Amino acid sequence: MTAAAAVAAARAVAADAGVPSPTPRVLADGVNVVVHLAPAPVVARVATRTTELRPDATVPFGREVALAGALAAAGAAVVRPSAVVPPGPHVRDGLVLSFWQHVEVLPDRPGPREAATALAELHEHLVRVLPAGEPLDRPLLDLAAFAADGARWGATPAQCRRLGERLATLRPRLAGEVVALHGDAHPGNLLATPGGWRWTDLEDTCPGPREWDLACLRLTSRLDGRAALDGLPGSPSDAELAPWLELRRMHAAAWTAVLAASRPAHRAAAVERLTAEFG
Repeated sequence: MTAAAAVAAARAVAADAGVPSPTPRVLADGVNVVVHLAPAPVVARVATRTTELRPDATVPFGREVALAGALAAAGAAVVRPSAVVPPGPHVRDGLVLSFWQHVEVLPDRPGPREAATALAELHEHLVRVLPAGEPLDRPLLDLAAFAADGARWGATPAQCRRLGERLATLRPRLAGEVVALHGDAHPGNLLATPGGWRWTDLEDTCPGPREWDLACLRLTSRLDGRAALDGLPGSPSDAELAPWLELRRMHAAAWTAVLAASRPAHRAAAVERLTAEFG
């Protein structure tokens, strides 16, 4: 689906709710399209390439809306679901959508200390939330789907086989206390706003050990992830975090390949990651 189709679907759902958007503005076009339905204070997230690995996008979108609503009600620093357009998830023209409060985003980027503090504060709220689903189901299901059909996104049969073998070996090592997780806790999902740092993009939320969120922060290219983790009390070493770091690298490689299938500019990076992870 194109960004234009995503914008049209978002405008249609908003119009049904009595919210016109004569001047929509696309904020991001990756595995989802994110569009500000200007001049309304509403942002739509529209699943486009998401459905490559997640055929029923209402599940992750529904989890995200429910968790963000619960966290916002508890005072957590997250972007809130929209109170202007019902947040959804909605289905329009074959696309799954959710709606969010528009916030002013400042150009600031978090450093290691800010990212560590924000994640620790988020985890304080997440431990009070009842998680939905099976432990680490989001990354594990994504990778199982990629292993089954990776040729669609440029993976070789040998790479798909290797991925399946590594998943089977890795699963028993992913043990720990199960809590609700952000699921994709890297600094790109931490927004600077006039009211302080706010987490967004909880689409990957799932239950699991907090080490999954720590691995997402550790492997970010946006800042020194090790320095960020060192700012957290009792943070695991890289050796202790090894199974989750492996899972994170595999997950990133799969999604890079999915994006590259429709974005030639990402193809070289996808091939490099697939080769590095799966030979």
